[in-house]
Amino acid sequence: MSEASSLLIPKENPPHSSESMANKSLTGLESLIKLLPTGTLFIYLLLNPVLTNDGECSTSNKVMSSILVALCSFSCVFSCFTDSFKGTDGSRKYGIVTRKGLWTYADPGSVDLSKYKLRIADFVHAGFVVAVFGTLVLLDANTASCFYPRFRETQKTLVMVLPVAVGVASAGIFAIFPSKRNGLGYAPTGEEEEEETKKDAGSA
Repeated sequence: MSEASSLLIPKENPPHSSESMANKSLTGLESLIKLLPTGTLFIYLLLNPVLTNDGECSTSNKVMSSILVALCSFSCVFSCFTDSFKGTDGSRKYGIVTRKGLWTYADPGSVDLSKYKLRIADFVHAGFVVAVFGTLVLLDANTASCFYPRFRETQKTLVMVLPVAVGVASAGIFAIFPSKRNGLGYAPTGEEEEEETKKDAGSA
């Protein structure tokens, strides 16, 4: 079973309508997960069942789970304001995006760091990435059982529609403001991905 599916499937044997609801939501959720930093998503999926005690929460579980959500949300936002470039040694170097360019401890060599300066699109992407992560948290079975146990039963329509709605909105925003960042937690995109592919093919 995939990690994504565990976010939506209830722990007890559900009625047929609940299974259908989960399956429909899963399709939208899996496409949204691709927009999140992989490291942040992995940490959340790893620690969430432990900190929520598989949905059987005490007060301390709720506090720790809330801290995890807050830290992962911050990580999602922070990743949107990072970028990377190829260093003189051929490895990828990361830095933080600023108004003047990329701030990094690494030696940029001949790379012009000013072209990585902060843009309005970075704030737009950060907002929608948080919305995507919030959707994931809202639909997570452990979190739902911990904080709002009757939500999935009383808001079945919202559970089915929300991933699709957020996915469509995110796709539209990312089409208007395409991201060319290669920040922390994201695979290389665009021209750099093509260059790495050609390099790997040439060395094969």
